[in-house]
Amino acid sequence: MVHLLLAAAKYSRLSVRFLYSTEALIFARTTSHGESPTQSPTSSSLSDQIISDLQRGQTPNNLLPHSSTNLTASVIIDVLYKCSRGISLLGQEFVHLLLKKPNLKLSSESLSAMIHISVLNRRSADAQSLILRMVRRRGTSRSQIVDALISTYHGCNSNLSVFDLLIRTYVQARKLREATEVFRVLKERRVLVSVNACNSLLAGLVRVDWLDVVWELFREVVELGTCLNVYTLNIIVNALCKEGRFEDSDEFMEEMGKKGIFPDLVTYNTLIDARSRSGHPEEALVLLDTMISKGLKPDIVTYNAVLKGFCREGKYDKANELRFEMIGTGLMPNTTTFNILLGYLCRNGKIPEAVEIYQEISNQGLVPDLVTFSHLISLFTKRGDINSALYYFEAMKAVGLVPDTVVYTMLIVGFCKIGLMSNAQQMYDEMLDHGCFPDLVTYNAMLNGMCKEGRLSDANMLLKEMMERRFVPDNYTFTSLIYGYCRTGSMEEAFNLFNTMLSKNVKPDVVTYNTLIGGFCKEGDMEKAYEVWDGMINVGIIPNCVTYSILIDSYCNKGDVVKAFKLWDEMIRRGILPNIATYNSIIKGYCCTGNVLKAEEFLVEMKSNNIVPDRITYNTLVVGFVKEEKMEEALSLVSRMAAEGVKPDIFTYNALINGYCELGDVQEARSIFKEIVARRILPNKFTYTTLINGYVAAENLKEAFRLHDEMLQRGFIPDDKF
Repeated sequence: MVHLLLAAAKYSRLSVRFLYSTEALIFARTTSHGESPTQSPTSSSLSDQIISDLQRGQTPNNLLPHSSTNLTASVIIDVLYKCSRGISLLGQEFVHLLLKKPNLKLSSESLSAMIHISVLNRRSADAQSLILRMVRRRGTSRSQIVDALISTYHGCNSNLSVFDLLIRTYVQARKLREATEVFRVLKERRVLVSVNACNSLLAGLVRVDWLDVVWELFREVVELGTCLNVYTLNIIVNALCKEGRFEDSDEFMEEMGKKGIFPDLVTYNTLIDARSRSGHPEEALVLLDTMISKGLKPDIVTYNAVLKGFCREGKYDKANELRFEMIGTGLMPNTTTFNILLGYLCRNGKIPEAVEIYQEISNQGLVPDLVTFSHLISLFTKRGDINSALYYFEAMKAVGLVPDTVVYTMLIVGFCKIGLMSNAQQMYDEMLDHGCFPDLVTYNAMLNGMCKEGRLSDANMLLKEMMERRFVPDNYTFTSLIYGYCRTGSMEEAFNLFNTMLSKNVKPDVVTYNTLIGGFCKEGDMEKAYEVWDGMINVGIIPNCVTYSILIDSYCNKGDVVKAFKLWDEMIRRGILPNIATYNSIIKGYCCTGNVLKAEEFLVEMKSNNIVPDRITYNTLVVGFVKEEKMEEALSLVSRMAAEGVKPDIFTYNALINGYCELGDVQEARSIFKEIVARRILPNKFTYTTLINGYVAAENLKEAFRLHDEMLQRGFIPDDKF
């Protein structure tokens, strides 16, 4: 498509050049407006008097701030027209005086003449300020602005750069739709802007991804016969790359090359970055070699783009290899280079390598930036290592960097994740004290943490603050609050909030439904839990492993293994694989109903499905064997548990002690207790109480009292019911 546009240009170029051959022709249609306005003798003498005063360095009386003399548009324009003929600097002084006069209403023509004078004096900033004043004036259309500039163009002896400046001002003000309209109005008025103005507008449109408008406008630019340059090449290549049209970009460069416009460093950097972003770093590397073969020297931006591409594709070793190749060419990495490598390492949890890269930044004499520290803080907060995250937070402040909302939020999320809400609150307060405002992610993290602690009152106060700052609660916000109510057993409030969520068109997800189902199951309201389940199915949300696990666990807790197994079978039929929580629930269900051998079969099955049993799995089975007085099997399981790398804890040993005491074998129970002490596992209240009751039952009161005293020394308060 692009080469067709370029080809079309040569058929229209002769007529275009004729239309825009001279300024006289350009403004032929506006000559009557371009001359100095007809002046009455009084008005003419007034403008002459103003000029005379200015030449003597005096402020004309009618330009004094509180002068009652009325300056008409015709007088202002006449002064500026006369000043444009050899005394334009005097005209600029007049412009400044006009702007200082309060309550002076300037017509569009007066402002236009002032703009022309500013352009003549190369006061672009003044001219742009005046253009913006016109642009922001209510009721003034783009056509009127263009016509006002055209009508005063000839009288001010202006030049075409004023129209370039008009378009650039719209672009810089991010008024791209209006800038495009101005370009087309100028075209209708037969005013040709330069390639620089066209490039400015095209680049602005590409920047905001209005690519359909880019192609329309580029066609018009080409058809006008505008002489394109390498900047145009780079803008269009960038647009094509954004659409993934790499073959078209190659074709376009070939067409431009025929016209003597060749790719430069920016062109190749654009192409290389686009290939890397699209997941083709190897192609980017080929382009890097191509540019070198054409005599272009890659810069740090070039190499960083390729490095990022390889890291994005998980090819860290290749990226690191390229870094050393770059150093071999005499080009040293910058902080961005190291940040690219560090980002990959942090995302993939490679702590030693990440720390090494961080140290290398300083060793190279570079200063780590906000991105550097953000990567490291994110790495450690996600791994629950809040102390390391805080170390880099303090290091960041030590080099003079100011934490932003993202950094504070990562730390707040980190504290909330490990249940340190007081620390999270301190970080939140520090964030506010430093003028850094929370975003929705920050609020959601705090709300979630508060709800997990059951602090519903604090959570609702924070929600109010969040909404006062015009943040709209999302799915995460509502789900966190629903969890909070479920946790405290306030199921009516939880369900009401769920309905509020629906009324505000915030779509619940499977986590929201699981939270509600779990809450109702916890309260034993299976009817309501299935009501929520049905609602979930009706809106097209498929239950996941967690959903089934919640219901299975609830039935197992009730000892209803039959219903639990029906759900298990349904889950398997739907192709949903059980997780460790599901297996643990089934194992618990069978153990509770006295079928520990069946429970053990599930232990074998979960291992065959590559699900590693955890401490809960083993402890549940140990308790199951103990309940059935199968102490040898229980002891054997504890040995297997330890051999498989799952360390028995105090709950494991308490189950064994309780089993032996129930059988009246207090000596074996005592042996288990000695093993606990030898393994440096701290006994708890249950341990002592169980042993004391065992010794009392065996009528060994001396040992019972000794343990009673030991229990007190350890800070446990006995029941004293033996």
